[in-house]
Amino acid sequence: MRAVGEYGALDFSGIVARGVSLVGGGALALRRLKHGAPEPAWGSAPAIPEAKPQGSIPTLKMPTARGWCPGQTPIAAPGLKVNAFAVGLKHPRWMLMLPGGDVLVAEATSEARSASNVFDYAMISTMKRAAAMGISPNRITLLRDADGDGVAETRDIFMEGLNQPFGMAVLGDSFYVGNTDGVVVFPYTEGARRITAPGRKLVEFKPGGHWTRSLLPSPDGQRLYAGVGSLSNIGDNGMQAEEGRAAIYELDLASGSSRIFASGLRNPVGLAWEPSTGALWTVVNERDGLGDETPPDYLTSVRDGGFYGWPYCYWGQTVDDRVPQDAKAVASALKPDYALGGHTASLGLCWVPAGTLPGFPDGMAIGQHGSWNRSKLSGYKLIFVPFKDGRPSGSPRDILSGFLSPDERVSYGRPVGVSLGADGRSLLMADDVGNVIWRVTGNDPV
Repeated sequence: MRAVGEYGALDFSGIVARGVSLVGGGALALRRLKHGAPEPAWGSAPAIPEAKPQGSIPTLKMPTARGWCPGQTPIAAPGLKVNAFAVGLKHPRWMLMLPGGDVLVAEATSEARSASNVFDYAMISTMKRAAAMGISPNRITLLRDADGDGVAETRDIFMEGLNQPFGMAVLGDSFYVGNTDGVVVFPYTEGARRITAPGRKLVEFKPGGHWTRSLLPSPDGQRLYAGVGSLSNIGDNGMQAEEGRAAIYELDLASGSSRIFASGLRNPVGLAWEPSTGALWTVVNERDGLGDETPPDYLTSVRDGGFYGWPYCYWGQTVDDRVPQDAKAVASALKPDYALGGHTASLGLCWVPAGTLPGFPDGMAIGQHGSWNRSKLSGYKLIFVPFKDGRPSGSPRDILSGFLSPDERVSYGRPVGVSLGADGRSLLMADDVGNVIWRVTGNDPV
């Protein structure tokens, strides 16, 4: 059964997804008539609206993935320009800049699963239509810009046959990959264009749910940090199923031991060091089903041993009444540092030194993949949060926008990972709908 409309051909699952989306949209319209549209929850002291649980009819709104037309690009902020560093990839999610200037790109995606109910079926169908779920490429591609003109001339399959690879790191003669089921280390030679040697698993993680496993070495190269997201939204399958999840791990590379460094982080994805304080920072995707801006995703420093609330509470000690409570855990919950808006799906994180882009001070670049659980879409941008004295200071700024059609029905691209360019005067950003690595520089880079 197929239908053709303004989004092109739809199979039966797509029709179900559209129908459920319309029902959810109607319910959301009634909620907004009653409660009004909330102000964006951003910054160090956000105004977070009271929770309005959506119950059995949650908001389900995602744009159909279209990709970029020839010659079309995102919109760069004034004083900046953007070009395609590499095109024709397969769901590029994360990047690693190698010592010699080559760029590794992890290509992977959420894998389709069987639905548990009609809304789950609609959710899966919507994710497929938005190019957020499918057959994972499970590979890492190496890109090389030999002449330094800002466009990769060659590409090689660096590794394949992996298990939803995401985070990557190089330390000496070792290459680390964050597969969804654990961190694996492989022998590495600088300048290599391919790794075929077998790897050794350092730590095992539970797969499924929030599947990405970001990696970040410590500045001294002795430890590796890994982000592991929750299985479900709010511990829907019980907390035993969530054991060892919603946390950042610390791996001691000399001893091979690992421990939970911080917990209560629903889905910590990007990791970065703030250099003046030496603090670890992360971006976290918060829970769904409580309203357009409730609670906001966030950027936060991460304390050793810190607990950040999930699933019992959010933004400090605001209790989520849908969850069986643990009063002791709530009392210990730390408040995050900086709100990034509700459901923006902030994934990519990169420290950007002053001078990297003209007119931008020290700060963090954040790839916002974009929302599905709110009435008006949010995210779908590459943004910048300025820092001063080791902490966020001021309002966020756009670096790249224009990833959505004006009516929000189509996405040309979705931002994910972000990295400094090899020249120190550019940023690279992975776009997993456009299948592009975008390069951002000043209008007149030196």
